[in-house]
Amino acid sequence: MKVYGITNCNTVKKALDWLKTNNVAYEFQDFKKLGVSTGKLNEWDAKAGYEKFMNKQGLTWKQLDPAVKESIKTKDDALQLLQQKTSMIKRPVIEDGDFLFFGFDEAVYADHFKK
Repeated sequence: MKVYGITNCNTVKKALDWLKTNNVAYEFQDFKKLGVSTGKLNEWDAKAGYEKFMNKQGLTWKQLDPAVKESIKTKDDALQLLQQKTSMIKRPVIEDGDFLFFGFDEAVYADHFKK
């Protein structure tokens, strides 16, 4: 299983704490240090749609120049921006086989990982 996120994100910290407490093994990829590939973003988009993981509620989006926000017209525009500004990706991203989840929801985690 792989977890993508940013180490200083509170939501990521909650998710990692939950995984550790429940003895769920994972590999962690820090967006700030390692980024995220175009292929991975396209894979997530194919499975869930980029709208599901493009965080427009966060500070990074809110601080964007209005012209940049207006320039996002296509999926490719959005994915290119997400690759440049990885802190706009809803975190954490959990990949476990066919399971793909964005964010932290204890009930969803419990349902998936306690099978």
